[in-house]
Amino acid sequence: MWTVSQLAQDLAAGRTTSRKLVETALERIADPKGEGGRAFLKVYADAARADADHADALRRAGVQRSPVDGLPVSVKDLYDVAGDVTRAGSKVLAQRAEADAPVIARLRAAGAIILGRTNMVEFAFGGLGLNPHYGTPRGPWDRASGRIPGGSSSGAGVAQADGMCAMALGSDTRGSVRIPAALCGVTGWKPTAARVPREGAFPLSYTLDSVGPLANSVACCAAYDAVLAGAAPVPLPEMPPRLLRLVVPKSSLLEDLHAQVARAFARALAALSRSGAKVEEVDAPVFTHAQQLFRKGGLAGAESWHVHRGRRERFGEMDPRVAQRLALGEQFSAAEYIELQHERAAAIRAADALVAPYDAMLYPTVAVIPPTIAEVSATDAAYFDWNLKVLRNTGIANALDGCAATLPCHPAGEAPVGLTIAGVGGSDRRTLAVAAAVQAVVAPSR
Repeated sequence: MWTVSQLAQDLAAGRTTSRKLVETALERIADPKGEGGRAFLKVYADAARADADHADALRRAGVQRSPVDGLPVSVKDLYDVAGDVTRAGSKVLAQRAEADAPVIARLRAAGAIILGRTNMVEFAFGGLGLNPHYGTPRGPWDRASGRIPGGSSSGAGVAQADGMCAMALGSDTRGSVRIPAALCGVTGWKPTAARVPREGAFPLSYTLDSVGPLANSVACCAAYDAVLAGAAPVPLPEMPPRLLRLVVPKSSLLEDLHAQVARAFARALAALSRSGAKVEEVDAPVFTHAQQLFRKGGLAGAESWHVHRGRRERFGEMDPRVAQRLALGEQFSAAEYIELQHERAAAIRAADALVAPYDAMLYPTVAVIPPTIAEVSATDAAYFDWNLKVLRNTGIANALDGCAATLPCHPAGEAPVGLTIAGVGGSDRRTLAVAAAVQAVVAPSR
């Protein structure tokens, strides 16, 4: 399993090279028995090899551009890469990018090697990971049964889980980083929306979109978060578990959990309590009430209609389940939009006040284990029911403008279960530090 720390050590010691890492990643992507053909929509093989050779030459000259210098990464298909076409997982969009999105430029400046573009739900509008145009990559657990990867960053989750990259860049509007991370058994990070620039990323919601990584540990996510945010590449502060005060919000976030999710969550809380952390359950109706912020499609529904209204005549060429939700936004009035913004601001104030005495919140990332692709796509009713199930918990961090990490907390061999460590808006580095401390207790082998 690739981690930033271990790869950096191996590169520094000469045990590997960037070129070898890239070749390994490309072999995994091209493996006909694997999911690379569905996880990636385009591979920049020649450019990646050239960039790897350049990184190796710099390293031999004593130059290291950042802690992630020379490591191969993938990027979701909605980010602009100079000279290439951005499709956002669709057949009706083909925008040629004149320049890199700021986050792509920052990754390049840090020495990250971009392997290619990963698959996604069309226009990022869905949490299951299905794409009828380019195929749906199968999640890593129980692959023979064809389980969903989670979305909308479906290819990112599978690429990361299958070792095709050291980091997969996703985007998160209602859980699109954290859902595939949880259902594919890797770590994911959603920053406060304003922390990382979103220009050059095809939008779903101007209010809720955020840019975050999927990787193999919280420390890895933190290393890439610093690059993406343009922050100093300093290590996270160590937070001893015995000093942590953590809150479990008693709300709809804990309702209707699959038995395996409930067991894994309970085991994680017990492990943290044994480590000396203070874990407290508190009534938190604000998180239940905040689900109403998604009524009629919420802010994302209204804003996505603004984005796509000029394509109305081409809705018939889209995934019909995506087009159906895009069309709902046309019915959203300006008064309803303004009302929702005011409700959101009040909910943020209430949630921030509730969480203020604690270092972070804990709750299951997704309430269910991955269903099969056949199960969720059988009927429209099944699709929308499952979509709401997987989006329910993750959407809260976006609605309340917070930040959140998810990390795997399931026993080896069982269905993947994600544990969320969430903080209020602007507490990104502290929340990452708490998440790293939690990961050391709950899943030290990961």
